[in-house]
Amino acid sequence: MKDTVRLVSTIHIQGRIEDVWREITKTDEPQLAFFGAQMFRLTLGPGSPVQMRTPDNKFTSVVGQILEVSPPHRFSHTMKFTAYDDPYCKVTYDLKEVGDGVEFTLTSEDIPAGTKTEKDMRRGGDFIVKTLKQIVETGKPALGTRILYGLFGLLGFMTPAKCKVEHWPLQEVPHG
Repeated sequence: MKDTVRLVSTIHIQGRIEDVWREITKTDEPQLAFFGAQMFRLTLGPGSPVQMRTPDNKFTSVVGQILEVSPPHRFSHTMKFTAYDDPYCKVTYDLKEVGDGVEFTLTSEDIPAGTKTEKDMRRGGDFIVKTLKQIVETGKPALGTRILYGLFGLLGFMTPAKCKVEHWPLQEVPHG
């Protein structure tokens, strides 16, 4: 078996645990901490498929399956970038009330070493936790992040065709 990597990003967020939980599980609007993607899922429960799609619903960037839901303390799912042929890995979001806020930890594990997935997740973990902190504490991401998201929208034509939403139906994964 190929070597795997484990990445951990932790940050203190001044805010209510319920607000942080909502930000990481909401489906009614884009999740700005997650590169402006919108979550799609059948249910918020173990076994449900989960996807992150562009706000225009044209492309699916991430697919996976929910593993654990313990509101408002833990949310875990498998994930795979649709643009890469890399295997699935696992992400876990842990929320813990501390003092005047929440200790938020994003743990990514079983990431195949030396892959494009590892490269993107190394850069993405700290970005996600810092952006989540900005959103919960101020109501919006930093200006630079908002500009970056605008560029993502302009560069949508560069997204590989294999990421089109029709190639990634949101459905239960058969077991056995």
